[in-house]
Amino acid sequence: MSAVQDSLRIAQEGGLFDVTIVNEELDTAVAQVISLLLPSLRQKRRVVFILGGPGSGKGTQCARLVQRFGYTHLSAGDLLRGEQQRDSPQALLIKNYIKEGKIVPVEITCGLLLKAMTELEETQAERVFLVDGFPRTFENWEGWQRVVGADVALAFVLLLECGEDVMRERLLARGRTSGRADDNQEAIQKRLRVLRHQTIPLVR
Repeated sequence: MSAVQDSLRIAQEGGLFDVTIVNEELDTAVAQVISLLLPSLRQKRRVVFILGGPGSGKGTQCARLVQRFGYTHLSAGDLLRGEQQRDSPQALLIKNYIKEGKIVPVEITCGLLLKAMTELEETQAERVFLVDGFPRTFENWEGWQRVVGADVALAFVLLLECGEDVMRERLLARGRTSGRADDNQEAIQKRLRVLRHQTIPLVR
């Protein structure tokens, strides 16, 4: 059984997903996603967690949603990498965690996400934030509830599924030009283990 067939079988077992969209025809799949997004994202400040493995296309799809709907894209990884460039006490700590492919302490990540939402929401027509790459673990989710709590409503989770061989190939290709410390074989393996053993169980 192929990975796609296996994923579809699991999705249809009941209770795991509210809706399953199969991307057999791009325009049709996009229209289905749009019809699901619009009704729930018109009220107070909300987030959609965009989850998937490293290199699964989270940033690419977020960029398309931003262009289509005017939402705000917040990459947990980009915020952490940006913080490394500042003269802050946590910059070196973040740098070491990312370089080793480890998960940065949740209070730091949640604090940066909440700060970004607060700074950006007044300039956005839609108070909808696409948070990609977070939460990746149960600890992340518990930290989000502690730090952010009721200040932001979770609309839903959008999960992107992609084969590990494809993700690995994309990341290694990106690593030749990105300069990112985590686009190397060792860090990629660690990130894929986090996906398999922590992120997917969290989604379920």
